[in-house]
Amino acid sequence: MKNLFSGLEGFGLKNVKKVDIYQEPEKKGQKKEEQEPAKKKEVTEEELIFDKTYRCPVCDFEFKTKMVRTGKVRLIGADSDLRPRYQTVDSLKYDAVVCPQCGYAALNRYFNFVMSSQAKAVKEQISPNFEYPEEKEKTFSYDDAIVRHKLVLLNTIVKNAKNSEKAYTCLKLAWLYRGKREMVMSGSYQKEEVLELLEGEKEFLINAYEGFETAMQKEDFPMCGMDEHTMLYLLAELARRTGNTESAKKYVAKVLVARGVQKRIKDKALDLKEKLKSQEEAKQ
Repeated sequence: MKNLFSGLEGFGLKNVKKVDIYQEPEKKGQKKEEQEPAKKKEVTEEELIFDKTYRCPVCDFEFKTKMVRTGKVRLIGADSDLRPRYQTVDSLKYDAVVCPQCGYAALNRYFNFVMSSQAKAVKEQISPNFEYPEEKEKTFSYDDAIVRHKLVLLNTIVKNAKNSEKAYTCLKLAWLYRGKREMVMSGSYQKEEVLELLEGEKEFLINAYEGFETAMQKEDFPMCGMDEHTMLYLLAELARRTGNTESAKKYVAKVLVARGVQKRIKDKALDLKEKLKSQEEAKQ
């Protein structure tokens, strides 16, 4: 991709250049209506969204933003790189919290944790040119979500966040590109658009891999809600998805020989080992 931050112009941030992320569902005689049970009403995405109140830790402005009613959304599975899949709504679209006043943005788990020096950096480097676009819809589209997460990523760079936070944001962006691609491919689509989305996904997967690998060397666990074995597995899968087979084999081996690994993660690692083996055999 030419610019990881393309789309931020909608927030008034028109001059964001390329940045190195890691600097540091008839009974007879009965009426038809009586024979057929009433159909269960399908829940819509809009019905699963509510406005949650936040207070910005940078400018102290109180605002509301769209969030998913977590108790109402059903998890139906996960991709091999741990991307969660939900029924009806992709909860990933609502994880970026953006202050409409100053432009501070962060993933929900990190939003309230800001040091004074980080707040100062946001005020100086983002707030002066920031403009919050009018929200015209009751839900976020994938495009909305992607640009909001890009603003989060820019904030992580400006506030010099930990590499794990930057990497986790990149991973979320890769998942959003994948979600949009799957949505596009469920209808009529242009091949060019799909290829562009694939490119965007891979770009952010690469950045996620690089960031997590660096974070492993400098940060403590749990990291982004993951223990060390889960992170090692994730690194192995990200390496495989981005064409780094040797690193994928190295990390998956570490998971398989480690003690105390959760069965779920060990099973995933075994599946990944077989996948890597099949890929090698296919090349021969």
